[in-house]
Amino acid sequence: MKIEKIIYKIEKLFPTKTAEEFDNVGLLLGNTDTQCNKALVCHDITDEIIDEALNSKCELIISYHPLIFNSLKKINYKDRIGRIITKIIENKLSLYSIHTSFDNLKKGLSFYLGDIINLKKQKKLIPKKNSLMKLTTYVPNEYLDLVLNSLHEAGAGEVGNYSKCSFSTEGEGRYFGNEKSNPKIGNKQEITKTSEILISLVFPSFRRKKIIESLINSHPYESVAYEIMNIENHNPDQGLGSIGVLSKSMTQKEFLNFVKDKLPIPVIRHSKLLKNKIKTVAVLAGSGSFAIDNAINIKADAFITGDLKYHDFFKSDNKILLIDAGHFETEFFIKNKLQEILKEKIPNFAFIRSKINNNPVKYF
Repeated sequence: MKIEKIIYKIEKLFPTKTAEEFDNVGLLLGNTDTQCNKALVCHDITDEIIDEALNSKCELIISYHPLIFNSLKKINYKDRIGRIITKIIENKLSLYSIHTSFDNLKKGLSFYLGDIINLKKQKKLIPKKNSLMKLTTYVPNEYLDLVLNSLHEAGAGEVGNYSKCSFSTEGEGRYFGNEKSNPKIGNKQEITKTSEILISLVFPSFRRKKIIESLINSHPYESVAYEIMNIENHNPDQGLGSIGVLSKSMTQKEFLNFVKDKLPIPVIRHSKLLKNKIKTVAVLAGSGSFAIDNAINIKADAFITGDLKYHDFFKSDNKILLIDAGHFETEFFIKNKLQEILKEKIPNFAFIRSKINNNPVKYF
């Protein structure tokens, strides 16, 4: 299978348009025309990962974190990034990064972290703004179900826990086709009046192309009239972090022990212990200090993330228990989950999970 085809299938699962603007996802190195038989799935890119890919005869590496994050002004073999890039190119490997194109999905990285600590009723901690659009179009009455079903299959009309959502109202459509027209209803060079239904549906912006294709392919008219507009509503199915509730409350010490039992970490850094119990918990896998205020504003009792700095802990301000469980430790399951998803959705291809634990942080 060519890498181009593999990427097409990957991006149906993890659309690059859902990624954060600061991120660098997609094919970072390689040739889409290359034939590929195996792909190595890993967390981070290191020299050992490249060797593992070569030993396993993989032509493609799919990493969670991108190797190239900031702009490169030079590639020096003596530097870690430059050395790895050179090694990838010399061995004609390809490198693809997923990162926040996975994080922002309805069931993204933080959702699975919440699942590990048994959170129920999870929803997005930071719902994404400006990621929704609204389609308005006009359909002859007898074609309403056909068009709506096609749009629903393409992903339109999904709102939170509801699907196949739409609004409709009846009206009269009028049109005049010139001598080159081929109207489905009425005759060319005559004013045609027809009973139509105006329909409106909301959809995530990354599905725009598919929505338009589905509309045009299912609509009976030769020229389809439609409008698409951006809407500012928060998208409950897209964004970073997750928040949910425990099945039963715990004291803060009980909760810290519970987290240590669920995550592969020998020690937890946390803010001052408070008297209130833990019931509502926010999580953001990886580096999530920017979401502390979000967790406080949504009334979470605790917030689990990684990479908190000294001054970040002051932000708890007797309102929340902040827990730094480590960057890697809150993402430890990523390569297992990615391989699981890829194998399920792309069953006719060999995705190999890396055996290397490349957590750069060690504990003494």
